[in-house]
Amino acid sequence: MKTNKTLIHILFVCVGLIVINAISSNFYGRFDLTKDKRYTLSETTQSLIKAIDAPLVIDVFLEGDLPSEFRLLKTEVQQIIEEFQLTTNTIKVNYINPIEDEATRERNIEELTKSGLEPYVNTDNNSAKVTQELIFPWAFASYKNKTVKIPLLKRSLTQGLQEQVNSAVQGLEYAFADGFNKLVNTKTKTVAILKGNGQLKDIYIADFLKTIQPYYNIAPFTLDSVSNNPQGTLDKLKTYDLIVAHKPSIAFSEEEKLVLDQYIMSGGKSLWLTEAVIMDKDSLYNDSGSGVSIMRDLNLKDFFFKYGVRINPNLVKDLYSAPIMLAIGEGSQAQLQPIQWQYSPLAAANPKHPSTKNLNLVKYDFASPIDTLKNAITKTVLLQSSPQSKLEGVPTVISLSEVTKNLDETSFNAGPQNLAVLLEGEFTSVYDKRILPFKVKNYKSKSPETKMVIISDGDLAKNEVIKNRPQELGFDQLTGKAFGNKEFLLNTINYLLDDNGLINIRAKNISMAYLNSDKVKAEKVKWQTLNIATPLVFLTVFGFIFNYFRKKKYT
Repeated sequence: MKTNKTLIHILFVCVGLIVINAISSNFYGRFDLTKDKRYTLSETTQSLIKAIDAPLVIDVFLEGDLPSEFRLLKTEVQQIIEEFQLTTNTIKVNYINPIEDEATRERNIEELTKSGLEPYVNTDNNSAKVTQELIFPWAFASYKNKTVKIPLLKRSLTQGLQEQVNSAVQGLEYAFADGFNKLVNTKTKTVAILKGNGQLKDIYIADFLKTIQPYYNIAPFTLDSVSNNPQGTLDKLKTYDLIVAHKPSIAFSEEEKLVLDQYIMSGGKSLWLTEAVIMDKDSLYNDSGSGVSIMRDLNLKDFFFKYGVRINPNLVKDLYSAPIMLAIGEGSQAQLQPIQWQYSPLAAANPKHPSTKNLNLVKYDFASPIDTLKNAITKTVLLQSSPQSKLEGVPTVISLSEVTKNLDETSFNAGPQNLAVLLEGEFTSVYDKRILPFKVKNYKSKSPETKMVIISDGDLAKNEVIKNRPQELGFDQLTGKAFGNKEFLLNTINYLLDDNGLINIRAKNISMAYLNSDKVKAEKVKWQTLNIATPLVFLTVFGFIFNYFRKKKYT
């Protein structure tokens, strides 16, 4: 009887386990208990992943014997890819060490570098000798015969490796979502590159255009036809989602301003890279090595003033600036050396805005300060010079020989200067309650909610040209330093066009915990001894106590 009851109990337990297992197999849940929700994908990322209807292969080159910081980055990359794979079964991943095989090492390095995957050169000073190793913090994503590169680490001039990795971890979801967006979505929005007012030639903005081309349809738009057909020009301009004015040098006519004004009143977005002072670094490389800065009048003062900003005809000098390469010495003894050039401020980004969060320093050349004026428009400063700035009026003689003079650093006390400002809200027309230059069909004095960004230096989007070939924007060929110009412009356009909510992913905050390396070195022996000795001491004490009571009990 007892045997039958036992068998029945066992049978019930087995059936119960089978039922529970069957039910649990149909229900699967993951819970992100982290404070910063680092493993919770945004709705934008999830919608991009769900749109994948064919195999998408990710090749990650962060593999091999890596330093601790890169091992952490690799772990975070693996975890976020696992989150992608839990959303869809179409994503496959390969982890590749491109420098593992000595026979193909050099060829792989050359091919990856040609593809734009610059390696990170890690220097190890902890061992008896200094060693260097190449690490490729990059990934390729391939989908339907298209391939995009995904940066897993963003270089910084001011941050240490731990801080760079921390920034990289915060930007991983954005980096992958941005890559998926290029592969999955078709371009629907259009950007007009304004022509006809002495803007930069295409070869000088080639890398900027190449950067935004995967996201948007781009077309040149000339305002020359305004003089003959202003209404037709305006109607055509309204078909674009964004206009970009890059370093105009010829003043705008009132008819052209009205066309631009009514474009904005119709809800059009705009990016202005304009200047209030005529001065270029290229003009200094002459026999005298000097030039005169003068005021530039583009007939846009009232235009920007009405919208709530003023670009002052001054130049910002900053102690925290980019270097310039100059020949120091005489005759055959002269050598090129990098010397700080105060007219090239390195602007710091606003860490609270999604378009500039985790952004590297942005390099300017002869920038002017921007004042914000009181009106109903919301203004956000995106880029600023350092607190050690100084304003210089025009006209003034600027000479390359200035860099060799002793600076009076106490005079750099003007504080941080605004160099890029975002305007958002309902704009009022520049021609409100004014006589119009021409009759406009359906004239509007008030705009719907729209956005505009004003940058006080047209050279921010200008790439160098060597042997008639455009170079990478923001990369200084002579010093080998990379700046955040290209990323800032792309993020700004993404933000202005509300591009699929991708820009909001950048606002995600993830806190990383690191060991204090100095404290680790100082207390290394202490904690090693404590971790090894403490268990042995406890074990010895326990052994004595156990034997004592054992003898007492059985003796």
